[in-house]
Amino acid sequence: MSTLSQFRPAEFRAQRFAVEFEYPVIFCRDAFDTANPNLAWAIARREPERQHPLFVVVDAGVAAVWPELTQQIAAYVRGFADTLRLLAPPRFVPGGEDAKNDPALIADLQADFARAKLDRQGVLLIIGGGAVLDAVGYAGSTTHRGVRVVRMPSTVLAQNDAGIGVKTSVNAFSAKNFLGTFAPPFAVLNDASLLRTLPLRDVRAGLAEAIKVALIRDVKFFHWLEEHAPALKRAESTALEAAIRRCAELHLEHIASAGDPFEQGSARPLDYGHWCAHKLETLSQHELSHGEAVALGMALDACYAVKRGLLQPAALERICSLLEALGLRVYDEHLSLEEGGRLAILRGLQEFREHLGGTLTITLLTGLGSAVEVSEMDEGTVASAVAWLKERQTRPCSYAS
Repeated sequence: MSTLSQFRPAEFRAQRFAVEFEYPVIFCRDAFDTANPNLAWAIARREPERQHPLFVVVDAGVAAVWPELTQQIAAYVRGFADTLRLLAPPRFVPGGEDAKNDPALIADLQADFARAKLDRQGVLLIIGGGAVLDAVGYAGSTTHRGVRVVRMPSTVLAQNDAGIGVKTSVNAFSAKNFLGTFAPPFAVLNDASLLRTLPLRDVRAGLAEAIKVALIRDVKFFHWLEEHAPALKRAESTALEAAIRRCAELHLEHIASAGDPFEQGSARPLDYGHWCAHKLETLSQHELSHGEAVALGMALDACYAVKRGLLQPAALERICSLLEALGLRVYDEHLSLEEGGRLAILRGLQEFREHLGGTLTITLLTGLGSAVEVSEMDEGTVASAVAWLKERQTRPCSYAS
């Protein structure tokens, strides 16, 4: 059998170059107060001497609880008229997964951008949750090969994870995030005032990603989350803003330092618990939010790690207890759904493998703050872990294999 391992073409030229990306993530309050220059600075920081055309897209859910938002945006642009110019009235789009599930939305947005003459030096400002940032960001990244995008995440999950990263996506062909781009934002504004009317369920779901990044990168942060769980469950602003900031910092540090910001390799430590979470979202027809599904996925993978001898039972109990202390569940009936005598969630392994690029790589914990990558998951052990989580609902917190 021939091999290419030692082959080298007789004539070729290797083309190599590097592109540096830089964007600020600003933590603030009341971004549309005309006394607050953060947004104007974020947009104009590279070319403060010119006026910047602006197209605004708003999550309809945000608009519903902030009916004055359109007027505030207009007043802000007037207040910085030497720097900003609105190309059109704000465009409203459905929130949640509806934004990512509608292929017509992307074409409609691109048509709006064309009518408004949004060019590559203009700015697309997106205000909304993670799904809206994903979908509208995808439309922006495929317009003129990428317009400048400024994100204003409006949920805990978006402010500490989805809104600060470098990816866009929509769902297609029955697969989550099947279409998408790597497109770093021009800037991100984490405006804490946007969280004031967020339902408690959404606050708690967003904290699942904080637990995730703490488990794989910062055990001290995990301890902090345990200590502040009662305040976080109540969405007390001081604790919540501190958790969001630290979670965002850890995500940004990973993107910048892990050596694979555009995910060319197969390892995805920031996707801990996500192989199962993505499948749970589709199995539940998005009755489970992304954060709720991630909580379930982390509990399952932690239990699996214990059963494979990688993780101590005491660590599993602390993980489950923290999730529950924040109002998140560690078991849901969708974990136990079967198709042809096999757990339906197991199809998520194949879908995750395809998403990674052909090689399955799953992050499993070896301790709080430490992990290892594995290339396979034993289906029987997964089923045993699901059974343990289901049983846990009816007994005190103690591990039994």
